[in-house]
Amino acid sequence: MTSKVVAMLLAGGKGTRLGELTKDLAKPAVPFGGKYRIIDFTMSNIANSDISTVGIVVQYSPLMLSKHIGIGKPWGLDRQQGGVSVLAPFSNREGGSWFSGTADAIVKNLHFVEQYEPDELVVLSGDHVYQMDYTKMLDFHKEQNADATISVIEVPMDEASRFGILNTNEDLSIYEFDEKPEHPKNNLASMGIYVFDWKTIKPYLLEDEKDEMSDHDFGKDIIPKLLADDKRLFAYKFEGYWKDVGTITSYWEANMDLLKEDFQTLLMSKTWPTYPNEENRPPEYIGETAEVTNSLISSGSFIEGKIENSILFIGVETKDGADVNSSIILPDAVIGENVVLDRVIVTSGLEIPGNTVIRSTEEEPIVLIEENLKEYIGEGGSQNE
Repeated sequence: MTSKVVAMLLAGGKGTRLGELTKDLAKPAVPFGGKYRIIDFTMSNIANSDISTVGIVVQYSPLMLSKHIGIGKPWGLDRQQGGVSVLAPFSNREGGSWFSGTADAIVKNLHFVEQYEPDELVVLSGDHVYQMDYTKMLDFHKEQNADATISVIEVPMDEASRFGILNTNEDLSIYEFDEKPEHPKNNLASMGIYVFDWKTIKPYLLEDEKDEMSDHDFGKDIIPKLLADDKRLFAYKFEGYWKDVGTITSYWEANMDLLKEDFQTLLMSKTWPTYPNEENRPPEYIGETAEVTNSLISSGSFIEGKIENSILFIGVETKDGADVNSSIILPDAVIGENVVLDRVIVTSGLEIPGNTVIRSTEEEPIVLIEENLKEYIGEGGSQNE
């Protein structure tokens, strides 16, 4: 980097639409892809982009996320100068509260940013699955002499009304921001990835903090104020894979995408590696009669039965006769003998009793199995087709 850059990674999302998966975890800490957590993708992007100063803003249920990040060693951020810092809400003499919006999360950690006197501030989200070179976005930002640059991705027009849409001129300068418009003018959706000129954005953040009518959010408040003052805002087009895993269905889809040849570089790229902070487990064991097809099997697993188009996390055990198809089995779950699972997500540490049959339906296209199994195994452990 030829300029000083500080990245702020917002990782406090509660992720209520993920149900039991986020019962005791912040959304970025949810297990993903066999041996990763969702936040590992953004952390790996930071590492591969050679950004060496990172503040991770946590909020909801931060214990596991903080433990996972640690001192940042898997991502090369265990250093005395810069490195990674986990930043939690705190109280001062005037009291304290949770962050009320994305901009508020930065304002409340202004002391962290200012100690590095950055030229650019990069604001990221910790709950998206994608690979992106932030260096290219920073170069684009500087080439345009921009005050703010927002990464965008083209979405289907029939889905554009679900996103914040940026309306741009031919040179990608932004003239309008529409938050979830009923009739969108284009399909350039904000990815929630921002590069700001620090000297420009700082007074806007401080002024917004005083505004009692503000939601203290970049998309709703800060960006419109920058546009109203004719600041130089540009859209940076991203054309790779990007997924916001905000629902059970999108979580399942993003995991299944890893099994498709087109998307295998998300985990297996030699030029842009994804770094996990994984436990030290013995190698997986695949039994002599086991059948494994197009699946990811993680370390510490003991596999019998038939596994097809599925992702099994660390420490999973599947027993004789098990038939697991298009499913996600989270760490240390046990799948009993002759269990049939089709398009199912099994939560961590859960044991599915033998002879249980669980299949998705039209009403429930992806089945998330939690602790209560009665509706699936019936009285006395009988099968429930």
